[in-house]
Amino acid sequence: MQYFDAIGRRKNAVARVRLTPGTGKRTANSRTMKNYLKRETLEMIIEQPLKLAGLSDKVDITANVDGGGLSGQAGAIRLGISRALIKYDEDLRPVLKKEGFLTRDPRMVERKKAGQPKARKRFQFSKR
Repeated sequence: MQYFDAIGRRKNAVARVRLTPGTGKRTANSRTMKNYLKRETLEMIIEQPLKLAGLSDKVDITANVDGGGLSGQAGAIRLGISRALIKYDEDLRPVLKKEGFLTRDPRMVERKKAGQPKARKRFQFSKR
């Protein structure tokens, strides 16, 4: 059976996505997307590249997701789906790129600095 796979990342989330011709079944970590993501907005994020390509009910998606929170994982899955769609059909690239689905969101949590309680918060200053 032919399949197309790709990796998507966002924040600390990593998604390994596999796209196979099928009937529109969606699974993430062996659970249905609806059951895994819990929020309709996150499901919409995942469906965006498929609707744009017109393949919503023609491909099955299996995602193995790790790290980050649900929102970051949804973004990672979307990027993985977009990259897999390009392997499926190279002509979709300009359409997906125009919508911004091929851009990796580079925002990460800033690290905590030594001598401070958080990344940017500082202890109260005392002159004397």
